[in-house]
Amino acid sequence: MFDEHPAPPPALEKTPVEAVRDLAAARAIVERVRARIRHDVMGRDDVIELVLVALFGDGHVLLEDYPGSGKTTLAKALGESITDAVHGDIAPFRRVQFTPDLLPSDITGVMVFDTTTNDFHFRRGPVFSHVLLVDEINRTSPKVQAALLEAMAEKQVTVDNVSHRLDALFFVIATQNPLDSVGTYPLPVAQLDRFLFKIRMQHVDRASELEVLASWGSPRQGPEGLARVSRGQIIAARDLIRRQVHVSPKVHECLVDIAGILRSDKRVAQGVSTRSLVQAIPALQVRAMLDGRDFVTPADIEHLTVPLFRHRLAMVPGADAPERVVRDAARGPLDTLSRSTISR
Repeated sequence: MFDEHPAPPPALEKTPVEAVRDLAAARAIVERVRARIRHDVMGRDDVIELVLVALFGDGHVLLEDYPGSGKTTLAKALGESITDAVHGDIAPFRRVQFTPDLLPSDITGVMVFDTTTNDFHFRRGPVFSHVLLVDEINRTSPKVQAALLEAMAEKQVTVDNVSHRLDALFFVIATQNPLDSVGTYPLPVAQLDRFLFKIRMQHVDRASELEVLASWGSPRQGPEGLARVSRGQIIAARDLIRRQVHVSPKVHECLVDIAGILRSDKRVAQGVSTRSLVQAIPALQVRAMLDGRDFVTPADIEHLTVPLFRHRLAMVPGADAPERVVRDAARGPLDTLSRSTISR
């Protein structure tokens, strides 16, 4: 018979949380991660910032990019910035290439028969990691996509009616090619809603591209001199940011008003969800902290509105680009918010 009760949380949940005493300490942790990523990824400062906001806001990221744009390098640098992989079977970074023949068990793990004990044991899949890069998420079947999205939403996987908890730090960077649609299974809006941000990566500027070419084939100093951060420090920083960065009720009203305008816009077939508004709060708090503040301002909302909402809209045929629709919807509520007092 199958055990219908969830498996107990792994020992990593009992690990003492490391002390992060104030927002300055939390910002220092974020900057250490940023420095290590920037060492390996050139000309992507805007993308790196959004990825860090998602990581410390406990969300996930969908990158829409061109092949060879540095997404694997970015994700690997992020994973290698984190120390203390737990148990030896939780890796700092894992990468999965999604293909049409992939199975859910290739992602979540599988029950394996052990001939020495005449019993089954669970072999963990790549979701048991700190940072998981999912390459070309739209190239696999909806069944595999759903298995990953369950892990993203609930931080657990269920195999043979037994639930297995993922690490609290579990962070997904998924990618898709914006031009290549042959043989793909596009994510529906309901599944896109699981991602905090959709980030469109453009080609790097000329100076950065020249720097990449100049450094190719030459010995390059590694990031060993740049301090890494621990899993516990990231989780502690997340908790502290949520407690100490103030979000005014007027910010809530602004977000709800933007959502209402989007839902009623004739160019929009399906508007943003309430879940997207809930997910926006920790992202805005992280953005405020990175700017040296302990409260959210209209500038934070304006900076994050497009990556927060554009991928969650289903547009009517022939409508404007979702970026323009989001900016149009945000203009009035942001003006109203700017005229109010929201500082602590």
